Order: sequence, then C-alpha cells, then structure tokens
Amino acid sequence: MTAIRQQDLIDSVADALQFISYYHPVDYIQALGEAYKREESEAAKDAIAQILTNSRMCAEGHRPLCQDTGIVAAFVKVGMSVTWPDATMSVTDMINEGVRRAYLDPDNRLRASILADPVGSRRNTKDNTPAVIHYEIVEGDKVDVTIAAKGGGSENKSKFVMLNPSDSIVDWVLKTVPTMGAGWCPPGMLGIGIGGTAEKAMVLAKESLMEPIDMHELLARGPKNPIEKLRVELYEKVNALGIGAQGLGGLSTVLDVKILDYPTHAASQPVAMIPNCAATRHAHFTLDGSGAVKLDPPDLAQWPDVHWKPSASARRVNLDTLTREEAAAWQPGETLLLNGKMLTGRDAAHKRIADHHARGEKLPDGVDFHNRVIYYVGPVDPVRDEVMGPAGPTTATRMDKFTDLMLQHHGLVAMIGKAERGPAAVEAIKRAGAVYLMAVGGAAYLVSKAIKASRVVAFADLGMEAIYEFEVKDMPVTVAVDARGTSVHHTAPRHWQARIGKIPVATM
Repeated sequence: MTAIRQQDLIDSVADALQFISYYHPVDYIQALGEAYKREESEAAKDAIAQILTNSRMCAEGHRPLCQDTGIVAAFVKVGMSVTWPDATMSVTDMINEGVRRAYLDPDNRLRASILADPVGSRRNTKDNTPAVIHYEIVEGDKVDVTIAAKGGGSENKSKFVMLNPSDSIVDWVLKTVPTMGAGWCPPGMLGIGIGGTAEKAMVLAKESLMEPIDMHELLARGPKNPIEKLRVELYEKVNALGIGAQGLGGLSTVLDVKILDYPTHAASQPVAMIPNCAATRHAHFTLDGSGAVKLDPPDLAQWPDVHWKPSASARRVNLDTLTREEAAAWQPGETLLLNGKMLTGRDAAHKRIADHHARGEKLPDGVDFHNRVIYYVGPVDPVRDEVMGPAGPTTATRMDKFTDLMLQHHGLVAMIGKAERGPAAVEAIKRAGAVYLMAVGGAAYLVSKAIKASRVVAFADLGMEAIYEFEVKDMPVTVAVDARGTSVHHTAPRHWQARIGKIPVATM
C-alpha cells in the first residue's frame, strides 16, 4: 500500500500547470523547428519564427506562451493499492485546488477563462476552476497524472461524426480540416479518436494529444500497423492541403497526427478529431508516496536558433492619424508595424456594445471607435514591471456577427485578430472599405513587448474582456483582408495546395 499525501497531489498539479504555461514540450518545439527549416512560404515562415521566438522568451521569462492559458484537462490513473491517509478533500477537489494555486500564482498569474453557469450568467470563476478530469482505476500503488491546458481557439474546432462502417475516415478528415479554418493556430497536431461510443471517441481524441510527437521517426522506419499507416496518410494529405502556419499557406499544417482507437459496435464508426494549437501544453508526472513532483526544466540549448525580427520592408503605420483612405492602399499579405493607440474588445465587450446600440444608448465615455483600430484580445494581467502580460489575438470569426455594426455605425477603420473572417464579415469589410489585420496566434508574449502603455477605458467588470486602450510600438500584423475584400486566408492556401500538387484544387 502506498500512502499519497493530499498536499503532494495539490503541489504537483500546481507546479505542472505553471511549468507548462511557459515551457513547450521539447518534442513539439523541435518538430516546429524542422518545419521552419522546410517552409518555403515567406508568410508562414515569418509566423513560425514569431512562435519559436515567443517560445524561447516565455521559457526564459517564465511567462505564458499564450494569453489564453487554457481550460485544464487531467487524465488520472489511480492505483488500487493507493491510500490517502491525511485526505480532507476528494481527489477532484485536490486537483482543483492545484489548479487554483497555479492560476493565482503572483509571480506568473495565469488568465482565468472558466465561466460558471454557461447558459446563464456566464460568471467567471476567477481561478480557472473546475478542471475537466478523467479517471481510471488501475492495478498498482501509484497515481499517474497527465495534465494539459487547452486553449479555446483550438478546442472550438473539435469535430465529431458517426460514420458508417464502410465510410472513409481519410475522406472525412480531408473534407473537415479546411472547415476548421485557422483559429486553431496551425501548425499543431490533430488528435483522432476512433471507436467506442460518441463520448469515448472524443476522450480518445483528447488523450491522444498527450502523446509525444514522433512522426519523423515513424516516417523514417515506416508504419508497422494499420493505425500507423493511417497516421502517415493523414499527415501527408493534410499538409498537402496547403493551409500552412496560421492559415497563411505553406508546407506545414500539422506536425503530427495522433490516433487512439477502441472496440465499437458493429453498426458504428464514431470518429472524433481535436486539434492542438501552437500553444501545445501538457505534462506527465507520477506520485509514488515519496513526495510532491517538481518537473525538471528543459535544456534551452535544444530550442531552434531562431530569433524573429521585423522585416526591413514592413510598412510602419501611425494609428493616431490613420484614415480609411490610407488603409485602402494596404495590400493583401503585406506586413505592417503598428504604432500609436488602439482599443481592444472581444466577445463580451462586443455583446455589450450591440446591446447599447439596440437600446439606443451611447457608449461609455472615452469609447469612440471612429477612425480607430480594435484589437480582439483578452490579455494576461501584468506582473512585476510589465505594462501588460501576454496579449496575443483571439479568433476573429467570433466577432463576425458584430462586424457590420462596428464598421457602419461605429466607424472602425481596421480590426486585428487571428485566423480568417467568414463570408459575411469579409463582405462587410469590403462594403465599408475597411481592413482586417492578422496577428500571430502563439506569439502572445512577443506581442506584449510592443505594448508601451495600457489602461482600461470601459466595462472593467469584464476583467480580461474589458475594453482597454493600448499604446503600441512596432506591433507586427499582416493584412489578411484588404479594403477590396481579398482574403489571404482564401487565396494563399489555394495557391500552396496547387503548388504542393498532391491534391487537386477544386474549381469554384
């Protein structure tokens, strides 16, 4: 019998969550470094360089890889010979106490993103609890924990289907991945669960993402079973879609494809697919009764020697004097360096703005979007001498339904987010002669260094979703939708798919 102390589990969970907030798994960062070397698309290569640079900065500064510090998922295997002699909490409460302590750590406070009452008040729990926990009771005398922090942008792209037993899994994946857009921040991983029941397939897909990246080794030795053969086929064919880093077109969309399967009913073929984003965060530890586990820091010498710098050809823009006429001259795919003041706002703020408009009410004092730029962001609180914590972009499509209102009634010139815009938003941008700019998802700490001043101007009660005013210096963005409605997220992947040439480009 092994006695596990309550505090050891709490401390181990807290340490692991802090650890994964600023250290990428070494296997991921090395695979991304190889993708950087191979990449031929300039836009994609620049995006990967930002992610790699951000990763090193976070590892050195012990600050979050992404402003979205995730919903915590834990896979816990409890040995049947384990005892808990001093426990005053359930194991679930112990894990949630570890989450609470990790996310409220004053030296590296993590963003609280979990909302209670999801169909009602959507009240922030303020400590990122509760976690989503999966248990298995196993033989043995240890407690084995795999823990992850999953970002909302990638989690929102999860897919599930009940295929017929004779249907092609490959065909479904290749049809589905393009519908996921770039909000999951490729290049990352695809986790696929096959079999069981609907809920089992989804858990398998999530659990598969906890496995180490080994596609390079698999390609070198060749597949040895049907699952490995399917992994290789999907890896090659998904990359041949040409989606590329951040959806900007290129050679690397996925770094690996993971698959777990389970026996299923003769009439069924459940298939789940969950992507992991550029902020890949997971860790594994085992409690054996000897005390809490502290994970060993990785050797930063294993990080690729990549240090992003803005292109000498990038156009510098003064946000304080910006006009629609000036923005209309920007070209699709062009790199801009933004300087001056911008406002921020994401889901909750846009909903309030729309509600004010519906009631015929004015916006709060100090909130005027005319001839301004808005940044879709929910930043991490600053620590020590920071102006702002990690402040990368959130997925822009969630603001699509508010875009026409913000452009036509409130007079925005440009919006900044990550990934593509939907057809209605692109049409609204074209109609208004406005512009959509894309910042790199997965480079949140790098972006935060461009923020030189920050203040809350409205909706302070929304916390990270409040409206801020940022003053920035040389903040890098890409023109993703120009004033004529040309979207690089549509044109670039098609160009690279044709260039790769392994999958025919469908005619429109």
